[in-house]
Amino acid sequence: MTSVVETMEIIRRGSDEILLEKDLVSKLERNRPLRIKAGFDPTAPDLHLGHTVLVNKLRQFQDLGHEVIFLIGDFTGMIGDPTGKNVTRKPLSREEILENAKTYEAQIFKILDPDKTRVEFNSRWMGKMNAADLIQLAARHTVARMLERDDFSKRYKGGQPIAIHEFLYPLVQGYDSVALEADVELGGTDQKFNLLVGRQLQEIYGQEPQVVQTMPILEGLDGVQKMSKSLNNYIGIDDKPDDMFGKIMSISDDLMWRYLELLSFKPMQEIKALEEQISQGMNPRDVKVSLAQEIIERFHDREAAVKANENFVARFRKGAIPDEMPEVTLDSGVDGLPIANVLKGAGLVKGTSEGMRMVRQGAVKIDGAKVEAPNYLCKPGSRAVYQVGKRRFARVELLVV
Repeated sequence: MTSVVETMEIIRRGSDEILLEKDLVSKLERNRPLRIKAGFDPTAPDLHLGHTVLVNKLRQFQDLGHEVIFLIGDFTGMIGDPTGKNVTRKPLSREEILENAKTYEAQIFKILDPDKTRVEFNSRWMGKMNAADLIQLAARHTVARMLERDDFSKRYKGGQPIAIHEFLYPLVQGYDSVALEADVELGGTDQKFNLLVGRQLQEIYGQEPQVVQTMPILEGLDGVQKMSKSLNNYIGIDDKPDDMFGKIMSISDDLMWRYLELLSFKPMQEIKALEEQISQGMNPRDVKVSLAQEIIERFHDREAAVKANENFVARFRKGAIPDEMPEVTLDSGVDGLPIANVLKGAGLVKGTSEGMRMVRQGAVKIDGAKVEAPNYLCKPGSRAVYQVGKRRFARVELLVV
């Protein structure tokens, strides 16, 4: 049986904040399964690895014996989540939400145990509320408190419109915790305000307030901006195994550790041991191979993971990449260096304009993986083979000089 100390070590892994940690310890010490809630608005049909950071944490709670509630916000999805937006977000239709929700259910069970997962839709209780009920719920919160939320505050001060229905979103999300009697709610760091509203509403409704646990927003392949399909810096969980393998191999050595902490199920002791081995000369590429195989096996199967590795080796090490090539060291600055600047600095293109054009044409690869974003930012500390077309290669190390 896992002790409370060991449990807390697992739960803290990768977390940004736990409010309040002493409350969580107190709940765990009662030695009963906790209700762990995480809500997802089905705003897009497909998930990427950034979405799975929360789902991975749910799986850890599940493995520790707690009850996991995967809440699909079919009601809140029709409001439109204003979090992080500087304009009113367009709500989805009921048909779009239900179609996306079907895909979500199929995808999450590649991580969660379906026999131990409770899937809920918040329309089950919110759909029963009439206008009077919603007004009573709205009376539980003040406009002043709503304007404490960063995005609302910025829009208000900037003279940008805030629709009244947007204030309902955090209230409904908070009421979900009341309806489910949640012990813990997980969310991204951008959801902290909404999660705390749930804590407040539970107290108002006479419940013990939930513990709020925020998880960081995962950076995309560029290592800077959050993983997003619109930024083309994502790894989709339905990506083909070869594409998934190549994308993971393209990340910087620094970003690799971030992905291991948030996406891998390897124990942290094992990850720390890998850090030590790399400090003693082990090639970081070997760690990326292991991570890529783990991720592919999770979302496809072991056979696909092995095959993807073989295909990568065939492309990268058996004739696709020459043994001899120029070796270049560039100053990346602390923030990294745009791909076009790396290509120019390595002598692979004549100028940054040509570099960006070659990226758009699909002619640029890093360690055999195609670069798709012209604004891709190469991270300091990385060492990789850059390729333009079929014949231009350079091994580039990026350092802060």
